[in-house]
Amino acid sequence: MTERDIPEGWLPAGTRKPDKISKLSRTKKISHVNGSDIPTDTSNSKPVKWKQQISPENPEKTAAKPSSGKIPRWMKSWTLWALLLTFVPGAVGFMAMAILLKLPSAPNCPSIFWPLASASVRLHCAQLAASKQTVNDLLQAIALVEHLPKDHPMRNEIDRSLKVWSEDILTLADENFQAGRLDQAIATARRIPEELPAYKLVEEKIVDWQSTWSKAEDYYKLAEEHMREERWHQAFMTAAKLLRVDNKFWASNKYEELNNLVTTAREDGKKLARAKDFAKSSNVDNVLKAIKLAQSVAKNSYVYEKAQELIPEFGRKMLDLAEKKIASRDADEAIYIAQRIPNIVGLQTEVDDFVALAEARRSAWTGSVAGLELAISQAQQIDSTRSNYDKAQQLITRWQLEIQDVARLEKARILASQGTVTDLNAAIAEARLVPASNPRHKEARKEIYRWRSQAQTIQDRPYLDRAEQLALLQDPNSLQAAISEASRIRRGRALYKEARNKISRWQASIQRIEDQPYLEQARSLAQSGSLEEAISTARQISSGRALSGEARREIRSWRSQIAAKENWQKAREVALRGTPSALSKAIRLARQIPRRSLLRSDANPAIDQWSQQLLDIARNQGISNLEKAIGTANLVPKGTSAYSAARKQIREWRNLLNPEPEPEPELQAEPEPEPQAEQFNSEEIVNTQ
Repeated sequence: MTERDIPEGWLPAGTRKPDKISKLSRTKKISHVNGSDIPTDTSNSKPVKWKQQISPENPEKTAAKPSSGKIPRWMKSWTLWALLLTFVPGAVGFMAMAILLKLPSAPNCPSIFWPLASASVRLHCAQLAASKQTVNDLLQAIALVEHLPKDHPMRNEIDRSLKVWSEDILTLADENFQAGRLDQAIATARRIPEELPAYKLVEEKIVDWQSTWSKAEDYYKLAEEHMREERWHQAFMTAAKLLRVDNKFWASNKYEELNNLVTTAREDGKKLARAKDFAKSSNVDNVLKAIKLAQSVAKNSYVYEKAQELIPEFGRKMLDLAEKKIASRDADEAIYIAQRIPNIVGLQTEVDDFVALAEARRSAWTGSVAGLELAISQAQQIDSTRSNYDKAQQLITRWQLEIQDVARLEKARILASQGTVTDLNAAIAEARLVPASNPRHKEARKEIYRWRSQAQTIQDRPYLDRAEQLALLQDPNSLQAAISEASRIRRGRALYKEARNKISRWQASIQRIEDQPYLEQARSLAQSGSLEEAISTARQISSGRALSGEARREIRSWRSQIAAKENWQKAREVALRGTPSALSKAIRLARQIPRRSLLRSDANPAIDQWSQQLLDIARNQGISNLEKAIGTANLVPKGTSAYSAARKQIREWRNLLNPEPEPEPELQAEPEPEPQAEQFNSEEIVNTQ
């Protein structure tokens, strides 16, 4: 490496250049002539001549040239010689020590001619360069010493320095990597010379950096994908993985960036969720709110594309609502809804076509030839390039077919307006000429049905009127004659349902007239106490007749009374036994008597009496057998006068059978209780119980 390879200016500040020898010291020496110091020019070895200068102003002050035979006065002063002998040796010693102790000046590295520089100078300058801790300076330091001979005495120190400097370069490269400059880190690491041992770590380090960087990028992309799919929890969890990446740039800057993006995207996702909820409504204002919410999502949001996809869907939802209004023949409302669709949804051409077709339909719904012709002209305004062109053409074809038969329907309506059966039949015949393929066929069939019902009503109303006149007498013969007259109206005729309702009412009147005597007779028998005969009489009213339901209810009531008598009689007989089981059975039988029965007033006191007998028996049993007494007391039913007393007695007996344990006495510090006496007392208590 030559001197010119080292750029000037990289030597650290404060390094002193070697002092230049002064010209005077290089060219002049001191000669001693006649005991005095005379400056001498060593370049030509000629003594310097000194001339006495005489001042014209002070001639007396001019020194006279000493003569060679006379000694000056000052040389005779012993004080002067004592001072000279004291200070001159000290000054000489001081200067000698200063020269010995003076450190050699540092070399000026930028001005060194490197081919002739020694290894120590190269190492010194290399160390100065490496101390700057920049990549270029470290590489310059390496270049200064790496080509020195392998057998150089300073080789060990040089190798140690090369190892440290190459590792410093890798450290600087890693700092670039940690700062997020991967390419710069790789480029820096690969500048390490291949001859150095640290070069073996370069590729390994680069692979590690690239792997870490790729892993972090994968986490970032995966979090972005989760955000686009609105999986917010997964996005946050994936972003958190960046905190475990061995790179400060990804673990701090990129993590904060990604976390903020997820937070913002989640807020936008909530907007879209609210927008979807609004769009589910059939209210136009809510759908408009959904469009505004989707429009408010910023372009840099990860759900922006989804929001843009939803806006046209919401616009089509408004078109669907407008179509429903068209289906219900509300063209004005349909047009109003369509015109409120914002331009941002990208459906303006479809909206314009929809409005045009809605206006055409409104004209066609008038049902006149003029209205149909106007509807056709309005639909023809839709250009063939529009998406609704085919639909418009279908409507035009339909309306053209309708024009052919509108005249027939109008003629039929004019005939039907006369109101006679003949005119109505003529109108029906005219409407039947509308073919099934014509769009007006359904309307024609509806008119035909209406006119036919009107004609049948005119024809059959006299039969129904005469039947109602006959039924006014309300006797069986008159009612039967009315039924016969109304039956002349055949099934399928307009008044058939009305006629059948009247016939059913008249038949029920006849049945009531025929069956009322049987029911009255049965009630008389029941009041006299002949319940069985009353039931037999009421059974003569067969099922399905007008009074059959009323007869069935009376029969159930009479059977209940019979059962109550039987239960009351049996309960009294059983209670005479006096045993707990017999008394309990008697109570159950008596309680089966209906509350509305007259026997209930006799049964209630008996039930209380039998319950008290059960309690008395239980108390007697409690003297010798508590278990048996408790079982007997449990037979006392709830709702009786003895029930509360029985429950109280049962609790007392159970406390005797299962007494609560007495609390243990508290232990006293002094004196200690005697175990035997305490055990004896406890046994006494148990035996007493």
